[in-house]
Amino acid sequence: MLAGKTVASFTGTRLSGPTPGPGTTIRDVEARGKYLLVHFDDGLTLETHMKMSGSWHIYRLGERWRRSPGAARAVIETDEGWVAVCFSAPHVRLTREPDGPGHLGPDLCRPDADLDEAVRRFSLSEPDRPLADVLLDQRVCCGVGNVYKSEVLFACGHHPLTPVGRVDERQRTDLVATAHRLLRRNLDGGSRTTVTVGGRDGLAVYGRRGRPCITCGEPIAYRVHGRHARSSYWCPTCQPDPTDIRR
Repeated sequence: MLAGKTVASFTGTRLSGPTPGPGTTIRDVEARGKYLLVHFDDGLTLETHMKMSGSWHIYRLGERWRRSPGAARAVIETDEGWVAVCFSAPHVRLTREPDGPGHLGPDLCRPDADLDEAVRRFSLSEPDRPLADVLLDQRVCCGVGNVYKSEVLFACGHHPLTPVGRVDERQRTDLVATAHRLLRRNLDGGSRTTVTVGGRDGLAVYGRRGRPCITCGEPIAYRVHGRHARSSYWCPTCQPDPTDIRR
């Protein structure tokens, strides 16, 4: 819809620095994990992350917006009479290559995702950083949210708080490949599923606090941790805590 169009005006609240001016062409629009990137031919990229509150709307010029104008974080009007509005996104910024979207890791939802590059980016994290945080880091890979973080760690047998420095390259490759496989399996928009138990599809650990592990029967554990207070679910038996001195 926007790719190839010419900018008539650009408005961005709380954005500093240069902005795409009239006559700039929208080179491409790219979904990368949970980011939506709008690339302009002047080298600028509008980087937006929706999280739970944000959304993009497309309108014809003069059409009434379905959300309050006060919630607009970025507005792109084209010469062809289209208006694209980003509402309430927590993360909105303009960057310029090569400091722009290149900092984001490969999108594991894509069939052609560069899995080797994602594995390489694990080494950019501090060795004592928990795997749960690394998998959610968009600089390592895009597409893994809180649900798939827990499911991938269960499938690969790693405790969420395992320091990334304790995980070798083969194990990192397994984590990335598993994340890619599970994300690709769930792109149809239906109920998320990572396992089949008793003929029914569902999730192995996420949202199953206190319920028996599908493998060993141990009650599923739950914890909120990290700078962003994200929740993790895991099986204490199948995913042993590497810091437990009793093991």
